[in-house]
Amino acid sequence: MQAQTQPDTRCQQAFFATGLNLHAFARIVNAMRTAFAVRQYRLPPMPFIPSFAMLGSGPTVLMLHDADGDHLSFAPQVELLASQGYRAIAWDMPGYHHNPPPPGGYSLSALASTADHMLGTMKIGRAHIVGHGLGAMVAAEMALRYPTRVHSVTMIAGGPALDDAARQHWVATRLQLLNASLQNTSDAAALQQFATQLVQLQAGEAALPEGLQLARHTISQIQPLAYRRMLELIGSQGHNPERWSNLRQPTLMVSGGQDVCMPPTLLQTMADHMPHAGHATLTGIGHWPQLENPDGFEGLLLDFLGSQRTAVH
Repeated sequence: MQAQTQPDTRCQQAFFATGLNLHAFARIVNAMRTAFAVRQYRLPPMPFIPSFAMLGSGPTVLMLHDADGDHLSFAPQVELLASQGYRAIAWDMPGYHHNPPPPGGYSLSALASTADHMLGTMKIGRAHIVGHGLGAMVAAEMALRYPTRVHSVTMIAGGPALDDAARQHWVATRLQLLNASLQNTSDAAALQQFATQLVQLQAGEAALPEGLQLARHTISQIQPLAYRRMLELIGSQGHNPERWSNLRQPTLMVSGGQDVCMPPTLLQTMADHMPHAGHATLTGIGHWPQLENPDGFEGLLLDFLGSQRTAVH
């Protein structure tokens, strides 16, 4: 991909990048330009289909963001996958970007059902599912509930239900930061403060600065009410590793070596319970591997997808 020499104003605003060298991260600048150009599709309102960004043609890769983000959490990967012969789709989860809550309330089964229905409505028979954080939990739920729809699963810094300690760290840390930020300022300023504090707490020391700018931007766009519901959902999940031994699709798990929320040892334990799972760690990276080290993450993802290139479109 060719680097752009003059990032446009919209990209600069989206990154809050005044004073930063965006040229060092031209791929994300290009991806943001693409995201602005393609976003957002919305299929007919009944039955409910969430908004999404889509680019490219070929085997479908559906990307499901974390509770802390939106479809722009995968902006670099949308462009890259499209350039490599895939149809890349990044959704906005129900409750995000003015989407209504999922039918039936906030639950993994409801989110998985919504994603499956979206693919069905788009006449997509099978897809590779990529999920980050909570999105990884939804990806695993899809694979278990709709095995004929899911060709493979990639879980980034997340996955099946956490143990008690990990769940408490994930949920409690975010709620404490959010509540403190909302106490003394307006919602917009509070969310900016919350995003800054969360990224500072959970990013790795080797993270690309421009990638962290995009992480902060996506976090600052959350709706507090929907976000709280998603955190409640994460906190309510029981720890049942035996269930995940039924996940039969090829699975890639990617962790950040410095992720305090989802440390590599936890993802390796999850992978050990799955019959066809592999685990890779990106050194010096925190909770947002696809943004903190996009080249490293995308190398792992493309190798994994390439090994299954016989996927049905």
